[in-house]
Amino acid sequence: MLNVNLIKIYERSFRDNHAEAALTDYFKKETFSYLEMAREIARLHLLFERARLAHGDKVALVGRANPRWCITYLATITYGATIVPILQDFNSNDIIHIINHSESRLLFVGDSYWDAIEPEQVERIEAVFSLTDLHCVYERDGHALSKFQKESSKHFAKRYPKGFAPKDIDYPKVPNDSVALLNYTSGTTGYSKGVMLTVNNLTANVQFAIDETIFHRGDRVLSFLPLAHAYGCAFDFLSPIAEGCHITLLGRIPAPKILMEAMAEVKPHLICCVPLILEKVYRKQVAPLLEKGAMRWAVKIPLLDKAIYSTIRKKLIDAFGGAVEQFIVGGASLSPDTEEFLMRIKFPITVGYGMTETAPLVSYTYWTDFKPGSVGAYLKNYLQVRIDSPDPQHVAGEIIVRGENVMKGYYKNEAATREVLRNGELHTGDIGTMDPDGTLYIRGRSKTMILSPNGQNIYPEEIEAKLNNLYLVMESLVVEREGRLVALVYPDYETAQTEGVPDEAIPEIMERNLAELNGLVAPFERVGSIVIYPTEFEKTPKKSIRRYLYQL
Repeated sequence: MLNVNLIKIYERSFRDNHAEAALTDYFKKETFSYLEMAREIARLHLLFERARLAHGDKVALVGRANPRWCITYLATITYGATIVPILQDFNSNDIIHIINHSESRLLFVGDSYWDAIEPEQVERIEAVFSLTDLHCVYERDGHALSKFQKESSKHFAKRYPKGFAPKDIDYPKVPNDSVALLNYTSGTTGYSKGVMLTVNNLTANVQFAIDETIFHRGDRVLSFLPLAHAYGCAFDFLSPIAEGCHITLLGRIPAPKILMEAMAEVKPHLICCVPLILEKVYRKQVAPLLEKGAMRWAVKIPLLDKAIYSTIRKKLIDAFGGAVEQFIVGGASLSPDTEEFLMRIKFPITVGYGMTETAPLVSYTYWTDFKPGSVGAYLKNYLQVRIDSPDPQHVAGEIIVRGENVMKGYYKNEAATREVLRNGELHTGDIGTMDPDGTLYIRGRSKTMILSPNGQNIYPEEIEAKLNNLYLVMESLVVEREGRLVALVYPDYETAQTEGVPDEAIPEIMERNLAELNGLVAPFERVGSIVIYPTEFEKTPKKSIRRYLYQL
């Protein structure tokens, strides 16, 4: 257990940086200073008191990441309750399931998301608050909290009769072993994995960022990764706010044009991104340029290539605002050709590795020391990492992690917890090798999880569970082929025959199933096509499909 505490880190940061800008909504141009942010946190603490929220009670949060999304998150963990951020890309059924599975008492929500939920579907929720202005939009019994929010200024003035000042930023002691965050890696019933992350887990990630001076006071951060995802949350939000940075929130990854406009306006000092962004820029802007006549030959001449690469590097830096000092790529692997070129031109890029279960960081190296093909060195002051292999440097084995970042377990899922946490060690399911200096190389994944090009975790079993419930689907497998999801389906021929459905009609039925399926899953889980299989899938003696036989 660490001897530093995230809640106290924030207490000091908010006091020391009270006059600085903290959070800005890029589209609304609304900005909160650190003192204004702390004031709104204090208002929510009064609401939590009125709601009799207890230590460890759950608060669900879903919607576009705006300043009030961040304020709600911070208010919850600094109060000693547990925040349950839900990916806004989940469909309403999955959102409802997570709210219920987590046993959340309060819900803070974007208005459009609440419109898709009926109160009787979330019976444990006692009150719902809008992320637009934090007013109460629903209360299950009576109007006490609604009335309290309407009169919040009066209650606040009573608590702080001399006004709210930096000295009033004083948070309760929240033990490091308390669960601060319940982070769901999936939404579907039967596959829910609510990762229990403690104050200690979050502290380890933030303190590492402080130790490595990844952020500096006053740095500009442009946040566009999902904050309900562990990677975006830790390094687009939790870490920079601990150092007094100014975070501008886009809410989600926007269209490239808007993203580039925002980069030019904000001029971020550090950019956390998924590979898709850099790969698109390289393939659409840089690669075609290098293939043009004179340029194609010029890069082969030693003196000329240095000048050309320097020019390209500057153009790329300028395209991202001109002030960026480092790109941290995570969430998925960067294509070798993109990485090789960016390193050749000395672009300030590094690739890290982690997972939700480590809140999320396992390895990282500053870009000047980054080794090609690696995911950086593991965090030696916080973790112990070993490769389950007789020769970890040359023979790949499972990456096994122990230490401060490792989760407490999966909420209400002891079987899944036992599967990955054994004797205090986290069995990641990822296959890799490791240099003597601790640098990790990912060689493959033993888990069925698929990483989308933008770094989202895709669990094929979830999609299959929904597909298998559709008309004439006997069984299915979702696989990745050429960068897209494909569903292999063995139709229910027996039912088709009974109902008089001819074989030639089945492809059309599967096309309708495909459209219906894609309306049930998140955008990043959509399936590109269905391939009909004429026979059942080969299975193990335990009747599990031998998935590896169908991977290309």
